[in-house]
Amino acid sequence: MELIDKSKQFLSEANQEIKRVTWPARKHIIASTWVVVLLVIVTSILLGLVDAALARLVKLVLG
Repeated sequence: MELIDKSKQFLSEANQEIKRVTWPARKHIIASTWVVVLLVIVTSILLGLVDAALARLVKLVLG
C-alpha cells in the first residue's frame, strides 16, 4: 500500500504545481510559433543550398 500512497501524494503535488504555472498568452504562443516556422524555413533553404553546392563540388572533383 505504500506504493499507492506515494503515487497519490505524487499526483496531488503535481496537480498543485500545475495550478501554479503561469501559462503564456495565446498571442505570445502564436508569435513564437511563427518565429520557429520562419527559422525552420530559412535553415532548410540554407542547408539545401549548401547540399547543392557540395554535390556540385563532389561531382566536379570526381568527374
